[in-house]
Amino acid sequence: MDKVICMPIHESSALKTLKTWDGRSTFSFRGTVKEGNRIFYGSSQATTVTSVDYANLLKHFSGRIVDCGTSRTNPQLGSLGEWLQENVTKTAIASYVGDILVSEGYARKLKSKIEFL
Repeated sequence: MDKVICMPIHESSALKTLKTWDGRSTFSFRGTVKEGNRIFYGSSQATTVTSVDYANLLKHFSGRIVDCGTSRTNPQLGSLGEWLQENVTKTAIASYVGDILVSEGYARKLKSKIEFL
């Protein structure tokens, strides 16, 4: 079994801004998929996705095309959103994580689906 190291999120790293999956709003985050990140959304909400979370997510979805699953209450079965709610946080964060993965080259956006490279 591969050993996964959880790297620290550097609070001094640049704050980046992206559009959400549907493109209707924006969010900010610090860090990377490799080191984990802190995602800021809404007026004062934040959540953390660790490097271990990302490593597990990428291993689970490697080579697959799935729904992004951005529904806050009922993400599609087998979607990125469902996986995140079961394995990372009950908060619906697929609309942020999906775009982070695309922006860093780990995935490609195919309308409402995400293709893991």
